[in-house]
Amino acid sequence: MKHHDLGIIEGDVLLFGGPYSNQQALDALFARAGEAGISPERMICTGDVVAYCGAAVGCVEAVRASGCAVVAGNCEKQLAADADDCGCGFEEGSTCDRLSVAWYDFARNALDQDARAWMGDLPDIVSFTHHGKRYGVVHGGVTDVAKFIWETDEEAVFAREWAALEAVAGPVDAVIAGHCGVPFLRHTARGAWMNAGVIGMPPHDGSAQTRFGVLSKGQLRVEHLIYDAKAAAQDMSAAGLPMDYARALESGYWPSEDILPEALRVAVSDRG
Repeated sequence: MKHHDLGIIEGDVLLFGGPYSNQQALDALFARAGEAGISPERMICTGDVVAYCGAAVGCVEAVRASGCAVVAGNCEKQLAADADDCGCGFEEGSTCDRLSVAWYDFARNALDQDARAWMGDLPDIVSFTHHGKRYGVVHGGVTDVAKFIWETDEEAVFAREWAALEAVAGPVDAVIAGHCGVPFLRHTARGAWMNAGVIGMPPHDGSAQTRFGVLSKGQLRVEHLIYDAKAAAQDMSAAGLPMDYARALESGYWPSEDILPEALRVAVSDRG
């Protein structure tokens, strides 16, 4: 596995996952970072720069131009290898599996070899020191880059992934992850496991606003990101993508709960 240590980072650190080919959300995030005085050297992306939405090329170009640190997500790994699917491990025939065929093929056809080479060179783990604590950053899990880890998981899941991370990167006081699309903070026996959410898709809560995190003096603050979701949906329509995820951008609800634990599912009657 590839590991890159960023050294000591002074000041607030902006953490974000899953731009998901959503150019409008990415632009809004960079604008928020500028307003907060957070330079790209203090920004870390937990991967999946491209996925569901319609601006794969633009998002890759913007992230690369920014110079922020990026951890390889399963989408980056699969695209770099020119694999046939996104590698999420969706159950065959499920809604997520069916829809992934379209958005993955779109991204696969849109990105050139230079973009793929950049993806293939990304680290699996990033580490850094902030306010005297050392952090490890991964995409999903260490044992499986596409592993969905939820706040509701058993302690053993976190212990196993923590040990796998430290076997590569050395001791850490906290872990930062992405992939699952839902932000959370879980206090484990080893320390805090943080997920700042993703910016490219809402966290299945009925709001179009997405999420990112700011690590300030050792504390994670999850922030709401307001952006032009309608324009992002229009990009998906123009790209000829299925509109299921485009509707999700505006409704705030995912087209399927296939991957969600039962405790995190939302009854249809509770959706506005």
